[in-house]
Amino acid sequence: MPMLILVRHGRSTANTAGLLAGWTPGVALDERGTAQAAALPGRLAGLPLAAAVTSPLQRCRETLAPLLAARPELPLHPDDRIGECHYGDWSGRKLAELADEPLMNIVQQHPSAAAFPGGESMRAMQTRAVEAVRDWNARIEREHGADAVYLMCSHGDIIKALVADALGLHLDLFQRISVEPCSVTAIRYTPTRPFVVRLGDTGDFAGLVPREENTGNRGGDAAVGGDAGAP
Repeated sequence: MPMLILVRHGRSTANTAGLLAGWTPGVALDERGTAQAAALPGRLAGLPLAAAVTSPLQRCRETLAPLLAARPELPLHPDDRIGECHYGDWSGRKLAELADEPLMNIVQQHPSAAAFPGGESMRAMQTRAVEAVRDWNARIEREHGADAVYLMCSHGDIIKALVADALGLHLDLFQRISVEPCSVTAIRYTPTRPFVVRLGDTGDFAGLVPREENTGNRGGDAAVGGDAGAP
């Protein structure tokens, strides 16, 4: 079965503003995110990509633009199922403010029971993303062969949920996974089990340097939607 390359979008204006973007329109890459996207073709140069699948949101399309310019023959397929979680009434709000919401503790500790007001549950988010991958695995294998490699550009919580599924982890453990902006995660699917062969690879260790600033991350909570990565 095919190898799936998962790319989280580059750093966005919402990431640096500390906002939970969700499906809010007009969220673009910031300067660092644009540079991350520009470096992506070189990072993936050795991979014979059969196709690219993307979240329809602007920040993902901007992340793939340099790759598509470098590979004009690469077909691009939008798929709403790998779009960001529908955070409903939380969309566009400051993460620092959301930290005080009682639901945030459920999102962190028991995400399989979390449903966003006016939005979707984290269970539903994982289910649609996993179904998308299963469908694309079958299509890519049918059209390009069992050894094909293809790419999906998506969002932090979506990628973490897919990794949890591949590792056989309960969704309640998915907040232990971290994927930085424009990181690359690779999952090799087989008829019997998936293998996670790369996880959150940026080739950049700046994100491991201890930070002094207060990011609103109390008690080691995961950043909902994904953090902003290295400064």
